[in-house]
Amino acid sequence: MIWMALMMAAAEPSPEALALGREAAQAGMLATLLPILEAETTEKLVAEFPELSDTDRQKLRDTAHRTYVEGRARLLEADGRAYAEQLSVEDLRTIVAFFRTDAAKHYRDAMPRIAASTMATVGAMDFRKDVIAAYCKDTGKLCPAN
Repeated sequence: MIWMALMMAAAEPSPEALALGREAAQAGMLATLLPILEAETTEKLVAEFPELSDTDRQKLRDTAHRTYVEGRARLLEADGRAYAEQLSVEDLRTIVAFFRTDAAKHYRDAMPRIAASTMATVGAMDFRKDVIAAYCKDTGKLCPAN
């Protein structure tokens, strides 16, 4: 029992690692893509309820945004901790130094457009459906009934 407590204490990232991890999370891929997911999910949600008045649809959007902001904070806190647990302080310093550059800022600004362009080119993907189709083709099993 004491051994486990010592191992857990030893694994705790330093305050510097946690601070760098939080900064990296704020500038990382997850933080960059979350606003796209918020907008897409919110509009799909609003579209599910055409019976709502314009005022109620706006309230739903406002609620979605408030929920997003709260969830984003939790996600980025966990993401920052994961950075701090998985990377050395030296690596985090290097990563954060890059994230502070103009090139990194341009990269983050372009990421939503890049992601949208990629999805427009590739189209909708359904991993589960694609795996079952490939498995059916390979084995003749799990094929959808016609």
